[in-house]
Amino acid sequence: MVRFGGRTALGPIDLVAAAGKNTVLIGPSGCGKSTLLRLFNGLLRPDQGEVLFDGEPVAPERVLAVRRRTGYVIQDGGLFPHLTARGNAALLARHLGWSRERIAERTAELAALVRLPAEMVDRFPAQLSGGQRQRVSLMRALMLDPEVLLLDEPLGALDPIVRSELQEDLREVFRSLGKTVVLVTHDIGEAWYFGDVLVLLRDGQIAQKGTLDDLRERPADPFVTRFLNAQRSLVR
Repeated sequence: MVRFGGRTALGPIDLVAAAGKNTVLIGPSGCGKSTLLRLFNGLLRPDQGEVLFDGEPVAPERVLAVRRRTGYVIQDGGLFPHLTARGNAALLARHLGWSRERIAERTAELAALVRLPAEMVDRFPAQLSGGQRQRVSLMRALMLDPEVLLLDEPLGALDPIVRSELQEDLREVFRSLGKTVVLVTHDIGEAWYFGDVLVLLRDGQIAQKGTLDDLRERPADPFVTRFLNAQRSLVR
């Protein structure tokens, strides 16, 4: 359970993100999606209950170790404007003492994986498009080859064409790497496209969990149907 200023923002809640699967958190604004994601990598601590990573509590003394096993991507990319794409992607690797050769090799590998043109790697964020910045953000999240990827509306600020292209590339990255993915989106179409399991949240609690067909054909309550009907392209 998480409280902000005396208000319960999340919980009580019980959720397991299955290893090697894509779990997608959906729901209206303020329902607790991003709060739940930040619990997973220790950016927030629960006021009640506990968060487990690989069966062990995410205690203060384990937070840094957990974050090194977790890649994190946010909506605007969170890139440092004074660093090039290469510098942003390699930030933690340099902190951990990786050699220049190892960093260069890994950067080239990741640029190819996320389809960032080689000539863009030495440009600054302001010289990149929104889609390119998100590709760099994904490179940074993948640099240490984490077991888990956490993505908080990573495509929400992009125009529809760029978003569609990145959706295709991201899904291919997920499939090729086979990592555990937890992705936040407000878009049911995107959730269906990426998700093995959809988790619909309402007021900080799970309204329903399952496939899109589960939510559409076997709604747990009227809210589930209302949420789906608000995005008619997938429910008609």
